Amino acid sequence: MVERLTRRALNRALIVRQMLVSRVESTPLRVIEHLVALQAQQARPPFVGLWSRIAGFQRQDLRDLLNSGEIVRATLMRATLHLMTRRDYFAFRPVLQPMLSGAAQSILRDRLQSFDLNSVLTEGRRLFAERPRTFTEVRSGLVAAFPDADERAMGYAVRLHLPLILAPEEHDWSFRADGDFGLIEGWSEEPDELSRNTRALVLRYLATFGPASTADVQAWSGMRGLAPILEELRPQLEVFRDERKRELFDLPDAARPSEELEIPARFVADFDNLVLSHADRTRIIADEHRPIVVTKNGLVLPTILVDGFVAGTWKTAATRKIATLTISPFAPLPEAAREELAAEGEGLIRFVHPDVAGFDLRFEE
Repeated sequence: MVERLTRRALNRALIVRQMLVSRVESTPLRVIEHLVALQAQQARPPFVGLWSRIAGFQRQDLRDLLNSGEIVRATLMRATLHLMTRRDYFAFRPVLQPMLSGAAQSILRDRLQSFDLNSVLTEGRRLFAERPRTFTEVRSGLVAAFPDADERAMGYAVRLHLPLILAPEEHDWSFRADGDFGLIEGWSEEPDELSRNTRALVLRYLATFGPASTADVQAWSGMRGLAPILEELRPQLEVFRDERKRELFDLPDAARPSEELEIPARFVADFDNLVLSHADRTRIIADEHRPIVVTKNGLVLPTILVDGFVAGTWKTAATRKIATLTISPFAPLPEAAREELAAEGEGLIRFVHPDVAGFDLRFEE
């Protein structure tokens, strides 16, 4: 008989695998590899995400990996920017390319008819081969070559079809808003082992986000048609059901802790994949709270976890003299959770605003 897993059991598995029970003694490289990728639509959130997970993490730890090229920032899952190890980028970017091409088609639609895609990509490669460029510069170069074509559509097509990474800079969070993109060195147009790497990507997802359904894997990756891959992998996986009788897959030796595992209150970065990586997100956030966290204009707000579930949002603001952390819970918090957040909060505010002398924490209930 197939074991049924409750929402709370799925929550505990997710929190443990996301390294959010307590900070781990590890390196940013290993943690990012474990998580497969860190959502990096904005520059700051991955730094906060690692601070929440790694004991003693310092900004320079990640900066050094970005500067060396061991970690890259690129358009990956769900056609959004992520941090990923260089090795995983070479393995998984070809797996994701059909999804990226489909995203370009879905968003641009008829606008793609204003130019020949292959010609535009050839010109895009030429421009990036000269030097890293912002997309403002790239679009200008494309318009010069194809004056009658849709400028924005050409730029977006290049972004989603070429193996581009953002160039890190001397900046608080390593990247400015309109950063330079460049072609990754060593890229091959003939990817090897595509089928094997697709299976590997699915297994890596299950290790970090499972137990999960086919729909969950597809929601995280942005890919479609993964049911045959999971069927192929079925003999080496454990199979469960959730409370709605949906089939869930998992690695046999993956952590599935007791529902009674105590989870301390924690801070989670904005855009964190913790809240974005399942079709059914109720294992981490209630449906009624999702519109508060994932806004209509595409923001994913930073959140607090209480008893392992998203229980509110947080934000910081700073003047020259004082930095303020404001916590906005969805409902009044237990006193123990308030104390845990207060204890964590000073470390968070000093990580985000290290040059400010004063610190203030407010609960906006």
